[in-house]
Amino acid sequence: MSPTAADYVSKQEVPSAEVGTPFGRASRPKVVGPDAPEPPFPISLAGPVQKGFGRGGKDLGCPTANLPDESITAMSSVAKTGVYYGYAQVVPPEESKPKFRPQDLKVLPMVMSLGRNPFYKNKMLTAEIHIMHEFETDFYGHEMRAIVLGYIRPELDYVSREGLIEDIEIDKRVGLNCLQRQAYQTYAKDAHFEH
Repeated sequence: MSPTAADYVSKQEVPSAEVGTPFGRASRPKVVGPDAPEPPFPISLAGPVQKGFGRGGKDLGCPTANLPDESITAMSSVAKTGVYYGYAQVVPPEESKPKFRPQDLKVLPMVMSLGRNPFYKNKMLTAEIHIMHEFETDFYGHEMRAIVLGYIRPELDYVSREGLIEDIEIDKRVGLNCLQRQAYQTYAKDAHFEH
């Protein structure tokens, strides 16, 4: 088995991946993984959304919600660094629910980066979830629940921000395509989420 994200943290190493090997954008598949989740998936995560670096929305056009370190241990101990797909839901307290539209509180498709983001030279392992939905209000401090269902690709370093943005957009399309499979769609109704 490849080293897990927790292995990299314990050794204080950053996994290296050369840009473009063997992961040319032209050859990226539209769907990845088996027809149904296989171990270690599904992986359930939950925790209050924390402020991150603020780069996702501003710098990359892909706003992300960061989970606290303790909530990602379950995943980092069994999964390698990289990009994943699944479902997520924002679960605000009752008194905050009126700030949100009904569609904001649904279980929604997501892609997630688990790693150190070598392009930005991060030192800490983070789990950054991009829910594929346009929110009109932020949800810092509110609970987010997620189920990670599959792996898209390894964490890579990039020579340009444009290259990173291009791969993020492909990741989103791949994640949506993967979730179209029936065995994955059933997880949107999982008891981990609030219905």
